[in-house]
Amino acid sequence: MPKITVLQRANLSEDQWHSMLISLLRGLAALQVAAAHLRAQVYPGFDTVQDPSLAFQGLAFATGFAYLAVIVFFVLSGWLVGGSLLNRLDTDRAIANYAIDRVTRLWIVLIPTFGAMLLLGMATSTLDPARPSFALDNAYSAPAFIGNLVGLQNIVVPEFGGNFPLWSLSNETWYYVLFPLLVMLFRTRSTSYRLVILVAVVAIVHLLNEAILLYFSIWLLGAAFSRVRIECGPLLRWALFLGVVAAAVIIRLKGKSHIAVDSFAQYLSFSLVFVLFLSSMQFRRTRGHATEWLNRIGRFFSEFSFTLYVLHIPLIAALLRLAAPVLGDGKLNPNQPLDMLVYLILYLGLVAGAYLFHLPFEAKTYRVREWLKTVLYARGRAVRA
Repeated sequence: MPKITVLQRANLSEDQWHSMLISLLRGLAALQVAAAHLRAQVYPGFDTVQDPSLAFQGLAFATGFAYLAVIVFFVLSGWLVGGSLLNRLDTDRAIANYAIDRVTRLWIVLIPTFGAMLLLGMATSTLDPARPSFALDNAYSAPAFIGNLVGLQNIVVPEFGGNFPLWSLSNETWYYVLFPLLVMLFRTRSTSYRLVILVAVVAIVHLLNEAILLYFSIWLLGAAFSRVRIECGPLLRWALFLGVVAAAVIIRLKGKSHIAVDSFAQYLSFSLVFVLFLSSMQFRRTRGHATEWLNRIGRFFSEFSFTLYVLHIPLIAALLRLAAPVLGDGKLNPNQPLDMLVYLILYLGLVAGAYLFHLPFEAKTYRVREWLKTVLYARGRAVRA
């Protein structure tokens, strides 16, 4: 029988099997979303293709898990972000450090990405720099820029520059805010403090739509299971792994291909099997050539997964503009093998571009974060003195 242990602290050590899998899955999820959106941009819709080739059928199937990839992001975000906050709640400046970590994680990628999108908008004449906009419904307006930095896209403003994958960052941003508020609500002994937190939570709930609130439970599932270890034999682990794969394939073939209220049940079911599998992998991994290679691959792609997710739509637009003299304005031919090679070259260019873009920004997150804490805390000590 499996043994279930509730841990005192989330096990975030990098020498664990589940940590290696989390790195791999973060990278794969971003790669999947980019591949899906590139296919949608350069190929006609699958349903419109008569007698599609076997290769195109395989491509369409393999790149059809984008929404599941976002669900994986939600679960892993809860596991890592929620788990790490719970680990350090009793440390000095826990909430302040958490806030700085979350803001730097988002803004060090979003701000330069938005800057690149503004340059692309001017290059394509989509944006007129001589006529700045302050309209809430303008995707390139100043309110859209600021609103997307604080998670108000699809609530008050559109996604900045038409970068539609940014919708999920609205979910993430408010989950980052709601989770510490709920934790403090249950931990504080001050009635007045609890009342202030409760008012803030009610105000946020009133602001957000039903889908964002509903999917918060999936994020919380990740945070909760970061403290659960399931000790079992390889048979059950393989059964859980196959359950995750089967659930993903069933949703891909028979489920709803969007993230909304009416698709919540299918994604919750998938997430339950997923966190059970991750919890069963909470043990030290064996060191060998294959596992070390997988670990390096996972860490490599996970390190710029956020940049790839945020940047891939403007990068696709830039690549297609550069390739326009060769490709023209038409779609690739689904039954032409050479066009499949063009897709692959574009995809590799997309991933390489995201990697290069992450080097001066996302790769410096930890350094910027520590510098900011040093400056802010030094200033706080100076004010108190």
